[in-house]
Amino acid sequence: MEQTSKKSIGPTPPFARTRKLVARFCSSERGNVAIICALCALPLVSAIGCVVDYTMASTIKTRLQAAADAAALATVSINSPVISTATNMSGNGTVSNGATTATSYFSANLTSAPADTGYTNLTSNATVSKSGQTVTAAVTFSASVPTYFMGVLGFKTVGISGTSTASYSLPTFINFYLLLDVSGSMSFPSTQAEQQRLMAVNPDDLLGDPGYQQGCQFACHFSAQGSCPQTGDPVHMGPTPAMGAAAPKNTNPSPGGYCQGFLISRLGTTPVSLGTPSSTNNNVQNGNNINWGNTPVSNCPNPGTTACIQLRADAVGYAVNALLSQATQTEGADGISNQFQVGLFPFIQNVCTSSAGSSNSCSVGLTTSLNGSTITSFATQLANLLDTGQNATLGSGGTHFENALSSMNTFITNVGTGSSSTSGLPYLFIVTDGSQDYQTQSGGNWSAENWSASTDVPYQNTSTVMPGFTGNDQTGSQNINWCTKIKNRGITIAVLYIPYQPISDPSTIWNDEDGYANTNVNSGNIPASLQGCASPNFFYTASSPADITNALVTMFEQAVSTAHITN
Repeated sequence: MEQTSKKSIGPTPPFARTRKLVARFCSSERGNVAIICALCALPLVSAIGCVVDYTMASTIKTRLQAAADAAALATVSINSPVISTATNMSGNGTVSNGATTATSYFSANLTSAPADTGYTNLTSNATVSKSGQTVTAAVTFSASVPTYFMGVLGFKTVGISGTSTASYSLPTFINFYLLLDVSGSMSFPSTQAEQQRLMAVNPDDLLGDPGYQQGCQFACHFSAQGSCPQTGDPVHMGPTPAMGAAAPKNTNPSPGGYCQGFLISRLGTTPVSLGTPSSTNNNVQNGNNINWGNTPVSNCPNPGTTACIQLRADAVGYAVNALLSQATQTEGADGISNQFQVGLFPFIQNVCTSSAGSSNSCSVGLTTSLNGSTITSFATQLANLLDTGQNATLGSGGTHFENALSSMNTFITNVGTGSSSTSGLPYLFIVTDGSQDYQTQSGGNWSAENWSASTDVPYQNTSTVMPGFTGNDQTGSQNINWCTKIKNRGITIAVLYIPYQPISDPSTIWNDEDGYANTNVNSGNIPASLQGCASPNFFYTASSPADITNALVTMFEQAVSTAHITN
């Protein structure tokens, strides 16, 4: 008997069907993008919301930052009362009412903003302080900006903050001491043409042989030292009016004889161009074409006029007036009165000084009245102080830097910081041709001061180097470099070098004075010594009247600029 078995067939259990559907779902690739997008929607929306919220916060911060910037700048603007207050402060520290002013400016800048500010919890703070010559204003702020999208993530606001800082450099108060060389060599005519004109007519050639074959060029200025002849010499002197003549005017002073170079420069000649004298025609031209009937001028503003012969001291005087004018304009631009004080101190054997706010016949003390008649008239008439042997205070006969510098070192007592009119920063301007001369002269008698013979200085009126800045002086001090001593005190020295003009056809009289003078000029020792005396970047050279003016004004501007940077 055969036995068989059969499988029973029935319905699939429920869990099996579910498992099958899950497996099919898992293996299906349809609809993945939609699912991924759904899953990423929340972070994407959050990210976009963050951008929107932060953009809004950044916009509001920019607006607040602009208000802070404007407030800081306004606080330290030249017209702000804060600057006026800081200017009058004697020291450093917090500027009174500065913070209140800055905060008011900040609030005023926000008042013009739209009513819907978009921020809450705004706070601000301001400080204004002075350090040296710098006034600094700082404005800080902070605020909260409500969020629209980030709130979903729990961030209800975004904090913003900022700082703005602005500074103002107060104008520096400066005292300018102008040490002006009015020794004999500064009585050279200001240009070559003017020199030729004086040479052609000047009767002082010191007589004798060789004399000055082309007319006096050097040391032809004395009018009261008694060493010049009182009677004419038709061979050497030319037709010059006698002393005390009624007509023309009394052109031959007593004493003085025929040393009339300076007087002739105040009378001028007609015509203004007389050609170059020579050994064959000098005697014919000497004394001719001088305007003896003129009234001597008190100043000579321009070369090449019939009224006068311009000397280098004339050119320096008008350059000083240009400096005074520039200083006045600078004060006006800075809006600060009495910012600068200027004093004029000429020297020959000695320096003439006067205290601040006063003046005398040969100096003007420090003054804030830069366009006043006292200092401007003194400058234009500076040539009247040239060494003609008549001013007992200045002395006569030489050029004594050793005395002038040591005296100025003692005279400048206040070395301030430049922070106020009573604490001016001192600058010493030296205007000179740099020719040292230890001679002295009184009543026609010649001697020397602070001199001993050496290889470099064989005679008291000669020097192959420039020793005046180190040596003995009238106080008994020895071997002191006065330039270094002055600079070490915090005083800036500026030097305007007006090169000594080489003497044409030099004479060997007077211990070969001309020869040593020319050696000094040609050696380069004078400018090297003067540059060593000057503070860094404060050495200038100028020859023509226009160049002298430009250089002196540039020295002033350089001083003001450097003082601002330093302080």
